Amino acid sequence: MDLIKPTKEDVMQHLKYLRMLSHQYPNIQSASTEIINLQAILGLPKGTEHFMSDLHGEYEAFIHIRNSASGAIREKVDALYQNTVPAAERAELSTLIYYPKAKLQEISERNEDLSEWYKITLNRLMEICRLLGSKYTRSKVRKALPEDFAYIIDELINLSYDALNKQDYYANILSTIIDIDRADDFIIALCTTIKRLIVDRLHIVGDIFDRGPRADIVLDCLMEHHCVDIQWGNHDILWMGAATGSRTCVATVLNNSITYNNLEVIEGGYGISLRPLALFANEVYKDADISRFMPRTVAEGNYNRKDLMLGARMHKAIAIIQFKLEGQIIKRHPEYRMDDRMLLHRIDYEAGTIEIEGKRYPLTDCDFPTVDRDDPYALTEEEALLMRQLKSAFQHSEKLQRHVQFLYSKGSLYKCFNKNLLFHGCIPLNPDGSLMEFSFGGQTLSGRGLMDYADAVARRGYYAREGTPEKQYGKDFLWFLWCGRNSPLCGRKKIATFERLWVDDPSAWEEPKNAYYRYTDDEDIATFLLGQFGLGTPYSHIINGHMPVKAGAGESPIKAGGKLIVIDGGFCRAYQSTTGIAGYTLIYNSYGLRLCSHEPFAGLDNAIKLNKDILSTQVVFDRASSRIKVDETDAGEGIRELIADLKLLLAAYRLGVVSERHDK
Repeated sequence: MDLIKPTKEDVMQHLKYLRMLSHQYPNIQSASTEIINLQAILGLPKGTEHFMSDLHGEYEAFIHIRNSASGAIREKVDALYQNTVPAAERAELSTLIYYPKAKLQEISERNEDLSEWYKITLNRLMEICRLLGSKYTRSKVRKALPEDFAYIIDELINLSYDALNKQDYYANILSTIIDIDRADDFIIALCTTIKRLIVDRLHIVGDIFDRGPRADIVLDCLMEHHCVDIQWGNHDILWMGAATGSRTCVATVLNNSITYNNLEVIEGGYGISLRPLALFANEVYKDADISRFMPRTVAEGNYNRKDLMLGARMHKAIAIIQFKLEGQIIKRHPEYRMDDRMLLHRIDYEAGTIEIEGKRYPLTDCDFPTVDRDDPYALTEEEALLMRQLKSAFQHSEKLQRHVQFLYSKGSLYKCFNKNLLFHGCIPLNPDGSLMEFSFGGQTLSGRGLMDYADAVARRGYYAREGTPEKQYGKDFLWFLWCGRNSPLCGRKKIATFERLWVDDPSAWEEPKNAYYRYTDDEDIATFLLGQFGLGTPYSHIINGHMPVKAGAGESPIKAGGKLIVIDGGFCRAYQSTTGIAGYTLIYNSYGLRLCSHEPFAGLDNAIKLNKDILSTQVVFDRASSRIKVDETDAGEGIRELIADLKLLLAAYRLGVVSERHDK
């Protein structure tokens, strides 16, 4: 309510709220000061937003791009020192900001006397802090400072250079820091401040898990970030389902991890023992045909035949359990319309074939030692015991539970932020471009209504009381979001896991995508979808993950006349042969939108020792006609509402209906 001159009626209508607000602003002076402060903030440039997606456990590349803010830090270093500092020194200074502890150690090992280097470096870091802090209020900068050096940094970056005394004061502070051997700690504090100031908010547009080695390290880093939100991806929702105790999600997580020979995150990251699965597989599948189940080993791996055989047995064992449990969910939920994905009862053991979507295919093997032909979706007693053990291990992994709680607290299925719509998968569409309808919980849902419902039920799967129908329904729905027909996170008719393992014919492996992906270049459809979420401005965009852009083949990530931006460009090494690059990221600052494409990361050692940055190409594709101010952001809307409320409070004080307090 933006009221210039509030009336007495306005004040009396909101009197209860104004009395509560008076506890925070107890008199005319405090309310007036805050109005002046807030009005000034509206005129500042908007903070920088950094978008990343489809990280897939590639923690080294993620850490580097996060630390470098997709090249924004190097850009600031060059802006300050391009004409005065050689390129090699600028590269070293940038690396120092990215990895201060490791770089300081590397520098100290090759230099005996660092006193002069400390003076130069501290001055340069202070200048960068001063530049970055200039777009924020002093209060906000102060809150970003590391506690141990907050007072000193605040003094230094707000110094006046006019007075000689102040220049001496400045020099004495830095000299003393060096003399008392606190220079390293102070440099680390300054580098931390720079990284915090360069990006106001980090958006992760889905898929932190699977494929790459250590999603847990990525999540540890995200939990330390000062301001982050996450839009769940299909791989994230699968792990969230496993953490809730969904046996189907647990089996699928293990099947995926074994397929890509990526058990380090399971055992090393989350401390989940796979010994029960190994013992079961070695016993039940010791004589089974496992030729199709050998792990996809990396070239540099050092694996003996015994390990590979065990991995293959574990793979086949958990895959069959997965298909049994999926069949049980599909039986419980006819509304998923996935009966055609129940395949075990369609096997003709005598003929060695299977019927899939009305067509019969030869099977690569008919060795299913635990499948009861009369009741193919029932677990054996041994399988049921195994899944109880594995379910318990996932539920009792303290680190996994902490990470999943973080995903729920900071995450959602989609987010509307500063006129942009962020989601990982798709808004399901029919072939004619209309919204696809789903029937869940007695409701017909589509578009935003479907997304809101799915978000709520996903939370129920984790937070509903154990043993209740709500809990079971939520756990099953998490699995549906992972792979269900046309689900907003899967975006496909099916995931052909069974077919790839047991059928040689590639035509059976096809995974038809939802019609949404046919319309990604249609500006009218993009505008229509934005409107569904109340984002009808000319400056609104859909920011999408999940669909790798084949940049090497000339595909552009900027679609629908600039209304839709896809930032899945192949962060994961497994996808880089398809995409031709190693990921897209997006920067949205006060000047507009800038897309960055990245070459593969050569590793932390090269970055630290040789100052090797990720080679990136930047394209500014939506430049603001004038610099975007806080006034034009979501935060600005909240500030304007608070200003209006404070004006009402001023009126209440002046009318005498709320009493001022001047507590000492």
